[in-house]
Amino acid sequence: MAFSNEIKIIRQKTFMTQEAFARALNVSFATVNRWESGKTQPNISAMKKLNLFCKENNISFDELENAWLKKTEEDE
Repeated sequence: MAFSNEIKIIRQKTFMTQEAFARALNVSFATVNRWESGKTQPNISAMKKLNLFCKENNISFDELENAWLKKTEEDE
């Protein structure tokens, strides 16, 4: 599945808006919006925040990580 979809699924599993999800990750709403629209993807620092968020909410991080790694490899 595409990285942008994985981000959206994680957010939806916690019943959060993009704005609330952004606050939880300490990033801007626009950043979350760009991730979900596929315009950009998180850097390493943001991925660490996402990993921690997933752990705190008992959500698997594996699919998101795999999609991120695949996208990163494609962009190289």
